[in-house]
Amino acid sequence: MNSHKVNMYLGTLIGSLLLFLLLGFFSEQIFVGRGDPEHEALAFAIEIEVEVGETEEAAVDVAALIAAADVARGEKLFSKCKACHKVKDGAKGVGPHLWGVVGRPVGTVAGFKYSNVIASHGGAWSLDNLLGFLEAPKTWAPGTKMSFKGLPKIEDRIDLIVYLNEADGSPEPLTE
Repeated sequence: MNSHKVNMYLGTLIGSLLLFLLLGFFSEQIFVGRGDPEHEALAFAIEIEVEVGETEEAAVDVAALIAAADVARGEKLFSKCKACHKVKDGAKGVGPHLWGVVGRPVGTVAGFKYSNVIASHGGAWSLDNLLGFLEAPKTWAPGTKMSFKGLPKIEDRIDLIVYLNEADGSPEPLTE
């Protein structure tokens, strides 16, 4: 390699380092300030008045959602569940059958091997438990075998629960 190429490579390296240092210096001047305490921070606070009721989230009227639930839409939503679950009494699937699931004790379908978290949960598949589980199964029951990501919209969960509740022909009361 001749001295001309060595000088060219060293010049490129030194020029790149100089450019990098200058970019750092100028960006510090722009975003941090020039040492003047007045210019140290570019952000400022805006004071706003908030009424007491504005910060509280609106409570969801579950009873109204149940009254307005669409069973046909719930049946369509169940298509996401069909790969693993059946809505026939005793039907075998990858997951337990969902015949009469509303009000049934959690983790009690005979012949299905539940994960420890579901088997030891206790209680029944109440409206609250179903709403929580269907929203995010892995959050509601960490360690569950169910790989379904969940239904984030409460309206979808209510429609699905009402469909499952009426599918066995003897619906349980969902609200008091």
